[in-house]
Amino acid sequence: MSDLAANSLEAPLEAALAETSDRRPGFFARLLAQPATVFALCWVILLVIVAIFATYLAPHDPNASSVMRRLQGFSAQNWLGTDDLGRDLLSRAMWGGRVALHAVAMAVGPALLVGVPIGLFVAYRGGWWDRVVMRLVEVEQAIPMLLFAFTFIAIFGRGLTIAMLAVSLGFAMSYLRLTRAVVLAERPKPYVQAAEIQGYSVPRILFRHILPNAIGPIAVQTSILAGVAILLEAMLSFLGLGVATGSPSWGAMLDDARRFQIQQPLLSLVPGAAITITVLAFNLLGDGFRDAFNSDLVISRRNKPAPAAAPVVNAPQDSADTEVRKPESVLRLSHVNVEFPGHMGAFQKVVNDVSFSIAPGEIYGLVGESGSGKSMTTAAILGQVPRPGRVADGSILLGGRELIGLPEPQMRAIRGRDIGAVFQDPMMALSPVHKVGDQMIEGLVRHEGISRKQALERAAELLDLVGVVDARNRLNDYPHQFSGGMAQRAMIAAALICKPRLLIADEPTTALDATVQKQVLDLLLRLRETMGMSVLFITHDLAVVAQLCDRVGVMKLGELVEEGTTADIFADPQHAYTRQLLRAREMLDGPMVTMR
Repeated sequence: MSDLAANSLEAPLEAALAETSDRRPGFFARLLAQPATVFALCWVILLVIVAIFATYLAPHDPNASSVMRRLQGFSAQNWLGTDDLGRDLLSRAMWGGRVALHAVAMAVGPALLVGVPIGLFVAYRGGWWDRVVMRLVEVEQAIPMLLFAFTFIAIFGRGLTIAMLAVSLGFAMSYLRLTRAVVLAERPKPYVQAAEIQGYSVPRILFRHILPNAIGPIAVQTSILAGVAILLEAMLSFLGLGVATGSPSWGAMLDDARRFQIQQPLLSLVPGAAITITVLAFNLLGDGFRDAFNSDLVISRRNKPAPAAAPVVNAPQDSADTEVRKPESVLRLSHVNVEFPGHMGAFQKVVNDVSFSIAPGEIYGLVGESGSGKSMTTAAILGQVPRPGRVADGSILLGGRELIGLPEPQMRAIRGRDIGAVFQDPMMALSPVHKVGDQMIEGLVRHEGISRKQALERAAELLDLVGVVDARNRLNDYPHQFSGGMAQRAMIAAALICKPRLLIADEPTTALDATVQKQVLDLLLRLRETMGMSVLFITHDLAVVAQLCDRVGVMKLGELVEEGTTADIFADPQHAYTRQLLRAREMLDGPMVTMR
């Protein structure tokens, strides 16, 4: 099949997918499709308008008293009656809405600004930062919120500001725990690892890549905590510990109503209804946010098509004899050991004395069963061995430069610029909340300092090079609008945009069907010839190795047990484990023919 034929088959599917995604209702459309949420939203908007313009909307001064009109019911002058001092209940309820929203702002605002960044930081950094902060959070949350507020008031004095700051501290701990949980779920995902490999700074990864994926839970939490803040303000004002005496607050109005409930039932009905409806509205709004965000996820999964076909290109001629000595290795590992702490403080090696090199323009396959140490070897090369693991000793040279021991800022400069990476599942490796074009150019803008317009031009050229149809327009699409095959091509283009010397492909074809797998492998061969890059190809599929790789290293239990040219390994394997792998593969698919 030619490139043109493959693209002609791919284009209708991509166009249909984009059309389907474009017709998908947006977040606000899904939010407004829920009647209870519409009611809640209307009430909250009405409350905000009344609170802001209470001076003009309230029929009377909320503190103007008239002894002659005390404890009156409905009337033309006082629509909801008056209290024991003759003050208009409707006006006081409207001004009480301003106090309630002021309490929400003082309690939720600082909590959001403090709790979310700390939650992002401790979850991403982990280690003792996470342990110490979470122990402090657990101590704080063991204290009931009202008791905590009473303590603040006893120390600093009564007043709404003091009380709400105490509440805000408790809310901050809730935000911290929520954000930490979201980050811990997002942190291992390939799109975060891809951002790290592109060399982005920690703040950029946290706030641009991870935080947008936490917006949904944070929005739901904010809505719920707003209702809790109104309840707590009403409780404290009811007890005389919130607003000043005589101030129009719903809680203070309930306190005034206790003594005259029999004479004027509306005294408690008006503020009670205001508190109940407002708290219910905020909770319904939170439910609406949750359903709208979750609906988005379900639709995205439903619209994700089966992997599509990609262009087939003619495989290049066999490369020159790999035994010929190259002037310089792009990558050289010498006696690398990676270890993790084990029982009784002893360290256990997961990568043991691994040595190999990759020549310029060479495709080196690293094979082995799951748990053999392939991915951990890659992590050592990228400087991303997960804590508490470490690279114990050895040497990793990239173009003659030692990588082991480099400070993180220098490693960030190397990742993405000198080393690119492609991962197993492109839908997981691409952030779902950013456009594909934006994700492709971030590393280019950072490493080369070019303008966004220039970066988008190069991104479009690379997408076109890897066979994405209508490349310039597809830069504005989101990952869910790509098929599996097209998403993997976009990942390859993103990895190559800074023209790295080494591309690490960590099982990039495992999640693809056989047809697309073959086409992606041929694409890598063509790009190797076009761009002259070296490739470290990690896989457990020996058939892929036979088709793609120049040389092969076989790993077992963290050790490199055999290494050689692809032809030699398949024709005359020396190690028993290699022979077992080949026999197992032949039992499933029959004899393999190497293409190298």
